[in-house]
Amino acid sequence: MPAEKIPGWIERMLLPALNEMKGELKAINTRIDSVDGKIDSLRNETIERIDSTNERIGSLRNETKIGMESFRNEIKMEIEGLRKEIESNRKEMTSKFEGLNYRFDTINIRLDSIEKRIPVIEKITALEIKIADLEKRLAAA
Repeated sequence: MPAEKIPGWIERMLLPALNEMKGELKAINTRIDSVDGKIDSLRNETIERIDSTNERIGSLRNETKIGMESFRNEIKMEIEGLRKEIESNRKEMTSKFEGLNYRFDTINIRLDSIEKRIPVIEKITALEIKIADLEKRLAAA
């Protein structure tokens, strides 16, 4: 419908309402643009914070890896030191046991020698008793 055919009174009634709506739509568009700007700003802030957090996490991860590696190396060195100490103690004990074995062998040899002498000593004692008995008989006769 051409604008010429719209009666003037309708135009007078609708035009102010349309202008008012037009103004409200502009205000709404302005607010929408403002909200879009705030959303973009918040989005950028959030992205920056996420990136910063990711960097801190990466840094902490690297520090943790370095700390764990250092701790691992310290533990390895401690274990190696303990192994060497255990081996040294094992050698020392073996040496002492060998010394004890030598002493026991010496004692066994001495005991064997004493055991061989015991019958001889018993015979000598028996002979001494017989001699003492013979001396008593001779003295009495």
